[in-house]
Amino acid sequence: MSAVKDEMAIDLNNLDKSSWKTYRFDEIAQNISERVDPNNTDLTVYIGLEHLDSGSIHIMRSGTPDDVNGQKLRFYKGDVIFGRRRAYQRKAGIATTDGFCSAHALVLRANPDVIVPELFPFFLHSDLFMNRAVDISVGSLSPTINWGTLKQQKFQLPPIELQSELKKLLRSTNIQLATKIELSTAVDQLIKSIIYELMVEGKRSILKPKSFSSIAFEDLVISTKDGIRRGPFGSALRKEYFVERGIKVYEQSNVIRNDFSIGNYFIEENKFGKLKAFEIRSGDILISCSGTVGRVAVVPDGIEKGIMNQALLRARLNEDLVLPNYFKYLFESEIMQLKLLQKIQGSAMKNLVALTEMKKIEFPVVDKETQKKVISIFENKLFITGDPLNQARNIQSTIINKVF
Repeated sequence: MSAVKDEMAIDLNNLDKSSWKTYRFDEIAQNISERVDPNNTDLTVYIGLEHLDSGSIHIMRSGTPDDVNGQKLRFYKGDVIFGRRRAYQRKAGIATTDGFCSAHALVLRANPDVIVPELFPFFLHSDLFMNRAVDISVGSLSPTINWGTLKQQKFQLPPIELQSELKKLLRSTNIQLATKIELSTAVDQLIKSIIYELMVEGKRSILKPKSFSSIAFEDLVISTKDGIRRGPFGSALRKEYFVERGIKVYEQSNVIRNDFSIGNYFIEENKFGKLKAFEIRSGDILISCSGTVGRVAVVPDGIEKGIMNQALLRARLNEDLVLPNYFKYLFESEIMQLKLLQKIQGSAMKNLVALTEMKKIEFPVVDKETQKKVISIFENKLFITGDPLNQARNIQSTIINKVF
């Protein structure tokens, strides 16, 4: 924390904005629209929306030209790749090399006369920018930002001199965050090997399960009718149904960030009555099934009454067979994610296939004692990396939002 404290001579609680100027977004950044044909390029790095992590400026994964077809967007080292589809997922990462990306992204390049380039990606992750991005998105099933609308949006920015100081402050928090991400990645690799060994070796696993069987997803839930359900589509949940306060609508961001307190979408009580089949409750499993596919959250106790949106799938498990957290950790494991890839359709936009196919995916189910061991392994991982990692993310997010 010392590096952060040294830079905190700036009083973030009392920033004097009298000298700040307002700019249109196309004065702040340029939209790079250079096209690339994946089948005819020397570029080797492809970044899809699935490679961008929610709330992070770092791009930790990538694909290759063989993964995609159709025209894509060229980016250069230092550009920011911003997911313009489903902006509520808060995806904007810095390119660390040249390459090309999904056409469902915007390639943005900071104007150094208006904003310090190193500060620009932090600005994009501010609530100020991201909330505006959500507000101007169009479409109900897959809301998308149009450059023609975004470029006209106006934002207030500090003078360049102050930006340079703010850049130093955010750089310090980012170094700490990057260190914790590296630790988390190392622990993840260890856990992946343990889970892979369990799923491949079965009873011969070092965890020594008393029982082992492979069970289809549809046979792990409480009932055929309500056990597995996708969120409401199309006209059932339109943007115009949202109100300022009411029954909460839970989104992918709640699952991805594992935080059920966030979100600003609500419907009226009478509309909830018609959508009650999509209500979520404590113990439910929620799975992100569009865009960022395969992330899982267990709905905690005491959440605000609400329903899920169309980007989520709900499962109510038979806990005599499988514990919710065992299912979550197993589902998000690398080997299960590879199984999911076989059940995914679409190249530009990843979506889980029909429920009939999803229900057939088989899970290795062990005895409850071994399930608890698996849960303990993951919880120890969270103890080692989770709280410090979340703490670093929260500090960075707080500073960004105080600045902008």
